[in-house]
Amino acid sequence: MQKVDAHQHFWKFDPVRDSWITDDMASIRRDFGPEDLQPVLRQHGFDGCVAVQADQSEAENDFLLTYADRYDFIKGVVGWVDLRAENIQERLNHYAGFGKMKGFRHVLQGEPDRALMLQPEFKRGISQLSGYGFTYDILIFPDQLRYAKELVAAFPEQPFVVDHLAKPNISGQEIEAWARDMKAIAQYENVYCKLSGMVTEADWQHWKKEDFIPYLDVVVQAFGTNRIMYGSDWPVCLVAASYEEVLSIVEDYFSAFSQAEQAAFFGGNASRFYKLS
Repeated sequence: MQKVDAHQHFWKFDPVRDSWITDDMASIRRDFGPEDLQPVLRQHGFDGCVAVQADQSEAENDFLLTYADRYDFIKGVVGWVDLRAENIQERLNHYAGFGKMKGFRHVLQGEPDRALMLQPEFKRGISQLSGYGFTYDILIFPDQLRYAKELVAAFPEQPFVVDHLAKPNISGQEIEAWARDMKAIAQYENVYCKLSGMVTEADWQHWKKEDFIPYLDVVVQAFGTNRIMYGSDWPVCLVAASYEEVLSIVEDYFSAFSQAEQAAFFGGNASRFYKLS
C-alpha cells in the first residue's frame, strides 16, 4: 500500500495573489516547488502526494498539472473550477482529459456568504462532478459545518473530504459545537476527513502534542479509520511546525493502532478516495 501525503501546496510567491500570507507568516513568503518537497517525502518514506490548489483560477490548474506531469511523486491534483459557471460541463470535460486531475475545491471558508455552497448554481456544479469521477474537498470553518452537512446529504454518490478537520479553534480549546457538527457530517458515508492543518489552528509558538488529542479523538471516533487521511498542509504548516513535527503528532497518536489502520490512514484511504495510481 502506498504512503501518501494527501494535502500540500506549491506556489511561486506573488504578493498580490497570495495576500492571504500575512506578515506573521513571512517564513512562507517565497516559492515552494516539487524539488523542495520531494526529499522531505522521501526521507519519511512517502511514495507521493496530492497537490491542492492555493489560488482560485484555472491558471493554477495548469501550473499544478504541469508539475504533476513532470514529477511522478505528485500522484494527483485537486484544482479549481467555477462551479457556478454556465459552461461548467465543458470545463469538467476538459479536465477529464488529465489523468492526474482528481477533484476540485473552492475556498468556502473565505466567502462572505457562509452558505454559498447551498446556492442553486453551486449545487448544480457539484451535481456534475460524480459523472466524471471527480472528488470535492470541503474547505470551511466550523460555522459552516451545518451547511456542509446539508450539501453532502444532497449528493450521496459524490465523494467529499473535509479539509483540516474544518479548522477548529484549537488555540482557544473550542471543541463542543465543532465536535457535535463533525459527528453529524460524519454520519454520511460519502464524506472523509483530512487530519491536516492542525498546527496552524493551534498556538503557533507554544503548541504541545496533547493539544490535538481531543480533536483527533472526535474525528477518529466519528469517521472511523477508513475515512480519514494524513495531510501535512506543507508549506503552510511551516509557520508553526516543521514537516517532521507535523508528522510526529499523528505518528504518535496512531502508534497504538493496528498496522492495517495505520496503512489506511497514511495512504490507503487517500489512494482509494482520489483513485491514485
